[in-house]
Amino acid sequence: MSSIKQFQVTFDCAEPRRVARFWCEVLGYVVPPPPEGFATWDEAESAMPPERRGAWAACTDPSGVGPRLFFQRVPEGKAVKNRVHLDVRVGTGLVGEERVAALEAECERLVALGAVRVRLLPADGVDESCLVMQDVEGNEFCLD
Repeated sequence: MSSIKQFQVTFDCAEPRRVARFWCEVLGYVVPPPPEGFATWDEAESAMPPERRGAWAACTDPSGVGPRLFFQRVPEGKAVKNRVHLDVRVGTGLVGEERVAALEAECERLVALGAVRVRLLPADGVDESCLVMQDVEGNEFCLD
């Protein structure tokens, strides 16, 4: 039996701080405090070698329940559809038009943050409606 109790979700991206800020806004997460001895992340990064500055960022659930999100800079751009994605649960317990209205309202908020609406997947008798979106760097996620 595994003793693992926590996990983090890691995103490859071009601009870790930008993507971290986006996901903090989406999920109500926060940027963790800078390392001990530094008042700000800018100050901490200025102590790093130039090639490591801006190489990563993270955000955490202030309640401590959700997983940590980690964003790491990679040289290559996004080329294909994600094999793993986040489902942002905004329509839990809702059905029909009430669910679609909740998805659309959250979609509008996220588009204002830089997300892109891709398409609505309507309820099909088995699954309820969900809305496919992309974050500020094109990573797919769903409003569910």
